[in-house]
This record gives sequence, C-alpha cells and structure tokens, in this order.
Amino acid sequence: MGQLDDKTALVTGASSGIGLAIARRFAAEGATVYLTGRRKSALDDAVAQTGARGIAVRSDVSDLGDLDRLFAEIADRGNRLDIVVANAGVGDYSPLGTISEEEYDRTTSINLKGTVFTVQKALPLLTPGASVMLLSSSAALRAVPGLGVYAATKAAIRSLSRTWAAELADRGIRVNTLTPGPIETPGGDELRAAFPDGDRPTGAEPAPLAPLGRTGHPDEVAATALYLASDQSTFTTGAELFVDGGVTQL
Repeated sequence: MGQLDDKTALVTGASSGIGLAIARRFAAEGATVYLTGRRKSALDDAVAQTGARGIAVRSDVSDLGDLDRLFAEIADRGNRLDIVVANAGVGDYSPLGTISEEEYDRTTSINLKGTVFTVQKALPLLTPGASVMLLSSSAALRAVPGLGVYAATKAAIRSLSRTWAAELADRGIRVNTLTPGPIETPGGDELRAAFPDGDRPTGAEPAPLAPLGRTGHPDEVAATALYLASDQSTFTTGAELFVDGGVTQL
C-alpha cells in the first residue's frame, strides 16, 4: 500500500531531473501522475520510466493555451488534482551588463509566469486538502554572480507560496516551497557549465564545498516532495523545505 494511493498528481517540467524523479516516486507510491514537458521525445522517455501510472501531456507552462489544453485533458479523463508540483524552470548565466531581453523573457515567462498560471488554472480541479508545491532554488538565498534574473524569479516563487498558502487555507489546500541546492541534473549541469572557469558557484565542482561534501541526487528531492504530498504533512503550509546539503543554512 502506497502513501499516495488513489491520488492524482501533476508534475510540470517532468521530462528529466528533479521533475522526473518526483513523478517516478509519486507513481511508485500509488498516484496517477500527469507529466508535462516541452519536448515530446524526452517526455515519452520519462513516462516510460514512470510506468503505467504516468500520463504524458506535452505542454509549455509559459503558453497559456497549452495550460488550458493540459487542464482540459485532466478534466476530460475524469480526474481532479490532489497534488500539483510546479517544477518547470530554466536559468541562464547572465551577469549584469550582458542580460538580453530574450534571456530575461524566457526565464521570467517559464519560472514565474508559468508557475503563476499553472497554479491558477489548476484551482478548479484542486480537491479539498490538496497539496501544492512550488520549486525555488538555493540561488534565491545566496549571491551567485551571473544568476541575478534566475534568482529573482525563484525568490518571487517563495513569496507567492506564502501568499497562496494564506489565500487557499479556507479550502484546506496546503502550499509549500521546496528548495533544492546543488543537485545532479541535466539542467543544473548545463547551467553550471556556462560559468567561466574559476567563476562557478558552489555545486559546480564534482565535490562541492558544502557541509555534506557532495551534490545531491534528484531522488533525495523527490523524497521530500513525497512528504509534502502525503498525509504526513497535513499541518504544514506556507513553509520552505530545503534539500541543499546545508549550503544555505550552515
């Protein structure tokens, strides 16, 4: 018997990395899981890893038409949502003085606009007592040169989770922030590789200078997501849980 039996979850940005790990863990615990991503081939591979409980819906969270189609499909299948994980996110290495409008628009559209409208459009499908998780980043709490726009979007996400936790409390819906640190993911590796040699943030090295002395694994983030999704956290809302090896706290 799983911790999420008979639950239905949505995980955005689930083609790889943290999102995929969360989707796999939720499915293993008995949930039906909708996975979204922008690249169909990667999304199909992700669903194959998730198993029979995974359902792929190609969707770009920055495209409101895509989001409408996503939630219409969930409703047409007769599902409501017990869990929403707003995980989709991107980042670019862009020090002040080099930030382009294209990079700014891409980062804010996916990280911030995408999070806002994913949760807003999910509201009619959320069950009483549902769990909503927003993915932030340890970069929002540490000055990492070159990640100003990315960090700003992730700091805004933390603020949104507090406000939404208050706004949705009367429905019994919990909203929490999950904040990873340096995690071994394709997206994180790509971002860290963009830094000039000698200017990479903690977590770019094979053995980062963090209290636990290593990078984290997506499955470790998924374990914390399971806690927030399950009945083990029914009295937890408006909180921020860190999975960062102590980077931001010690």
